Amino acid sequence: MIEKFLHDEQDPKAVEKVYLRLVDLLNTGEEIIYIAVQKKPLVNLLPDCIAITNKRILFFTPANLGLSIKFVDFVWKDVVDVYTKEEIIGAIFSVKTTNGAEMGVDYLPKVQARKLYQYAQERKEAEREARRLRDLEEKRAESGSVQFESPSQPVAAAFHAAAPVQQPEPVIHEEPKADILTEKLKKLRTLFDNGLISQEEYNNKKLELLSEL
Repeated sequence: MIEKFLHDEQDPKAVEKVYLRLVDLLNTGEEIIYIAVQKKPLVNLLPDCIAITNKRILFFTPANLGLSIKFVDFVWKDVVDVYTKEEIIGAIFSVKTTNGAEMGVDYLPKVQARKLYQYAQERKEAEREARRLRDLEEKRAESGSVQFESPSQPVAAAFHAAAPVQQPEPVIHEEPKADILTEKLKKLRTLFDNGLISQEEYNNKKLELLSEL
């Protein structure tokens, strides 16, 4: 079953482990589109992986010396943008979400990073089109014609029979409190950008923070 995810030199063992985990996570109608596997230049025993489905994108990180695997997932409607940056050795692929979170994996084979970017853009475009259609349907429903029944009784009686309409109480919305998680993610990103922590430390800490959602 995993052969179709091995066309771009993916590590078969890593793909098999991610695939078996994915099968348990798939929702109704959800299909796996692509799986990319990190390839570190020296030791690549426990690579990170990225999987794309028609409904979301998932980042997998091995834990407990490879005995388990952690993941963070984002549905496509929450993905603001996707990025890929090719370097001398491999490429970096990352996503940015509506709440300001960022997640990425480095040392991806360039062909795999390009495929991830291509498929992610296609899914984002599909999500935009689906959102546009939903908005159109809502506008049609709101602007639908009002049906009036032909009066079969005197107007006065009709008004007498109509029950008074109670106006709903106004809803008072409180201002949302500061997003503590977003602030933590920003500080973590600053540490990474300043070279104070590695990509691996950045991803692991981000997994811990996002698991609190």
